[in-house]
Amino acid sequence: MRWSLVILAVILLIVGYAYVSTVNGPITPEGRLSFVKVANPDMFPGHLHSQLLAQHAKEKNSKSALVVHFAGSSNYRNYKEGDIEILELAFIDSQGTGAVGDTDYWDSLQIALFGIPDGRYKYKSDGIVFDTLDEALDYIYGVAQENGQEGPIPMYWHGTARKDNPMFAQGCGFPLFFDIVRKQYGIIPAYVYTFRGMILPYFNDPYANYELTHYTELQNFYQQGMIDFR
Repeated sequence: MRWSLVILAVILLIVGYAYVSTVNGPITPEGRLSFVKVANPDMFPGHLHSQLLAQHAKEKNSKSALVVHFAGSSNYRNYKEGDIEILELAFIDSQGTGAVGDTDYWDSLQIALFGIPDGRYKYKSDGIVFDTLDEALDYIYGVAQENGQEGPIPMYWHGTARKDNPMFAQGCGFPLFFDIVRKQYGIIPAYVYTFRGMILPYFNDPYANYELTHYTELQNFYQQGMIDFR
């Protein structure tokens, strides 16, 4: 009993530290947005996941929301979903994993846990390629401010897994979410919010049951171009 109370106290201290660390920061790390692609491109006005992201932003009284991705062929433009500014940021992997070719989720997990080697990634938003994460985030913050953002921006990783079981494969943008939280707030908040974020869509994604029970079909539809709408 005594040890269980000690463990509980330690957990509460860690979670509390993570929360306090992020209170006054520019970004509120939320977690994974969804499980599989339901339409391609990843995000655009009217897309189910875009509408879901805007809804989350409104619930948090934010005028914008940031979603992070693996970079594919999109320009990851920032746009309006109703009155919410959807901010998109993707990372380009010089080693060709991520969203290019066959996604290597083990590689993504290692990067998320142990960090990104210097010079491996570049970043893209609004079709602009940035050499460093600092430059990319400064651009994102500037766009948010131009659209009236007050307070921290809620951030999600898109989470769509183009292959494998999405309950295990953390999908699009997972390493970038972790790296941004670590850079802004430190390693402990990064672990806390990433693990919390893995659970989030089971409660916050109204399409979760459909996506998880039909993931093989949706992944096949995506690979065959059957859900390409633009």
